[in-house]
Amino acid sequence: MHGKIINDPVYGFIRFPEPGMMQLIEHPLFQRLRRIKQMGMAHFVYPGAVHTRFHHSMGAAHLMHIALNELKGKGADISPEECLAARQAILLHDIGHGPFSHALEHTIVQEISHEEISKRIMLRLNEEQDGGLSTAISIFDNTYPKTFLHQLVSSQLDMDRMDYLNRDSFYSGVSEGVISYDRILQMLTVADGGLAVEEKGIYSVEKFIIARRLMYWQVYLHKTVLGAEQLIINILRRAKQLAQQGAELFSTPALRVFLYEQIGVRDFDEPKVLDLFCQLDDADITASIKVWVNHPDAILSRLCSMMQNRQLYKVKLSTQPLDDEFNERKAEALRSGRISEEELPFYLFAGTTSNSTYNVDDERINILMKSGKVVNISDIDNGLIRSDLTVPVQKYYYCRIS
Repeated sequence: MHGKIINDPVYGFIRFPEPGMMQLIEHPLFQRLRRIKQMGMAHFVYPGAVHTRFHHSMGAAHLMHIALNELKGKGADISPEECLAARQAILLHDIGHGPFSHALEHTIVQEISHEEISKRIMLRLNEEQDGGLSTAISIFDNTYPKTFLHQLVSSQLDMDRMDYLNRDSFYSGVSEGVISYDRILQMLTVADGGLAVEEKGIYSVEKFIIARRLMYWQVYLHKTVLGAEQLIINILRRAKQLAQQGAELFSTPALRVFLYEQIGVRDFDEPKVLDLFCQLDDADITASIKVWVNHPDAILSRLCSMMQNRQLYKVKLSTQPLDDEFNERKAEALRSGRISEEELPFYLFAGTTSNSTYNVDDERINILMKSGKVVNISDIDNGLIRSDLTVPVQKYYYCRIS
């Protein structure tokens, strides 16, 4: 038997018997995910949350294996080749993430999401494998005829979300994220060509959706985590500004290109740019921040010192707009001379953040009723996921230096 057995702290022993999976896992482009934290800056609040995108991708591939076996056991037509392709698609779904996940998407890399970069990396790997990933790529980008395979990779009940809720809850110690993933997987079925959940699995799915909402507000969008993420975004924004002005900045060779040049979506069509991006991981940013603490630019130096010493922004978060309070603070700070106009966007700024428990405009979660009828979970009689829970919750915030 080929492949390996890996001891995962969340699921126990997980198996990768297929050579086609191990070939990807051992590839340098996938191994890079060991050096990118799954939860970005959350470890500033939850010290145990230092697991990586590598852990998560392996876990999602394990859950995909269980889900596919369950669906095959219920008569779904899935060939061994399709099983491998679906596992490859979920394994590689996050391969395009940059350092500290989304922070990079808003600063030194413009107009391109990590999903698009994932697709480009998958296409490169496909060339190396002489087309061996073609089916996986078509499942990933939803051009494969069996829609339910794509839904296992990307939907409101996909293996990505199922693993990150379970894993992030485990590593952060936040029990609100614990879900009955094993029961949900056993309740999966295919109805009308799409992924569905048997009626008796409704409550487990409702708990999954509520757990996701709780994890967002308690962990992912926790005000201190939000402040830490804004801090790293502002550090990179300031570094980019200085680089564009010709200031000398310490950086790794790959990071230097993204700081000193304007890299947009079209540039990623160049193999060289994708190569450079794939050299970046958390270490490039953390090493630079450590050195920039002593940079002559007062703004960059102060922001980096705040990050190094965990002296993060003070964050006010509210369900109501904070315009009046923010404008008062802004006027007072400028009047007192404590903050200059140039410093203002880095030391005192406002924004909004939102999260939807269940997005009715996104892929629906369908329930296969005992009658044979397929119903959207938000239309279930006496269900928890009612119309008021499908409306995104928006919160307003402002950040200031202490």
